[in-house]
Amino acid sequence: MSTVVVVGTQWGDEGKGKITDYLAESADVVARYQGGNNAGHTIMIGSKKYKVHLIPSGIFYKEKVCVIGNGMVIDPAALIEEIRYIEENGFSTENLRISNRAHLIMPYHIRQDALEEEGKGANKIGTTLKGIGPCYMDKAARNGIRMADLLDPAVFEEKLRRMVESKNRLFGQVYGAPGLDADEILENYLNYAETLAKYVTDTSVVLNDAIDAGKNVLFEGAQGIMLDIDHGTYPFVTSSNPSAGGVCIGSGVGPTKINQVIGVAKAYTSRVGDGPFPTELKDAVGDRIREIGNEYGTTTGRPRRVGWFDSVVVRHARRVSGITGLSLNSIDVLTGLPVVKICTAYRYKGELIDDYPASLEVLNKCEAVYEELPGWDEDISDARRLSDLPANARRYVERVSELTGIPIAIFSVGRRREQTNQVLPVY
Repeated sequence: MSTVVVVGTQWGDEGKGKITDYLAESADVVARYQGGNNAGHTIMIGSKKYKVHLIPSGIFYKEKVCVIGNGMVIDPAALIEEIRYIEENGFSTENLRISNRAHLIMPYHIRQDALEEEGKGANKIGTTLKGIGPCYMDKAARNGIRMADLLDPAVFEEKLRRMVESKNRLFGQVYGAPGLDADEILENYLNYAETLAKYVTDTSVVLNDAIDAGKNVLFEGAQGIMLDIDHGTYPFVTSSNPSAGGVCIGSGVGPTKINQVIGVAKAYTSRVGDGPFPTELKDAVGDRIREIGNEYGTTTGRPRRVGWFDSVVVRHARRVSGITGLSLNSIDVLTGLPVVKICTAYRYKGELIDDYPASLEVLNKCEAVYEELPGWDEDISDARRLSDLPANARRYVERVSELTGIPIAIFSVGRRREQTNQVLPVY
């Protein structure tokens, strides 16, 4: 038995879907444990690109069981659309399992998300407007509606009508916005229930039974640790815990059953949305990296902000998630740059800081301290071992490992499956 957690070490979009897809080949079960359709993973199979937002990346392997865990929040309409997308592209969803404890995103969550973000004006967070935050708010307030409720029409209708009445008062009295029609929502969601019922089960049982049977289980995170609601750049974060600790709560598997944590990073840094970004590049180099790396959001299509690799960020991620190995992606994107830089520390009021500040006031006044390394011009797209990399590229990878304190377990030199290379054993 081996259990592996894949987490993003930056602000998401590090290529976790690609690495999950790669590691899923040796897994029996692939599970996602937090977030919703505000995240997206892009998978290249051959020359074709596939995008998923809720369903684990392992769905592209017919024999793998894929679990949507209790820590996720689910928009049923979006999930059904994704199931159809998977099936229309020739893949099976027969082995999909959905937690009966996962909370549902309702239409009032989506409206509330938009109204609250608009009301923040210049202080907006940059939410994807998918209703994720308001759904987690209702979950914490014990007002949520879960998948198990959806499968009981009488229970669902009672909870729905009570919540619509409450939300309509909020929309009208606070935002001056129109209310929602409970009857229309009821009809739509009961139709969703008919489609989803066959997938719904107690996924904690599924996962623990698989682990106890000696199977390999892969846990797939969404977003990145710097978007973790506890350990990220709060309040410019998501509403859940992408860090490895979120696995236990979000899947119903105890911490004693987790073996390895693979942190995924790009060879540079990117992020979508607002918030501090100490190594951000706002020049021609940044534009070049964005275009070559195709740095546009999988879910939103928004241009991502890009910057140099930040070892302060990844050291923080290593500590709070117990990362045992690093997957360094998109090394090829840096090819052709005469100089490549790595942030080694921050300078604040003349002093060096090695750890990531909690205070945004401090962080906004921090200056990135860089180490410069010579770049490389050689084509590295066919490299299959670290020794295949040209000397300057190999030194860059080695220096990333040294500065983050994480051994390189996997490295990637392109988008295709065959351009992902394992250095250390994972299972």
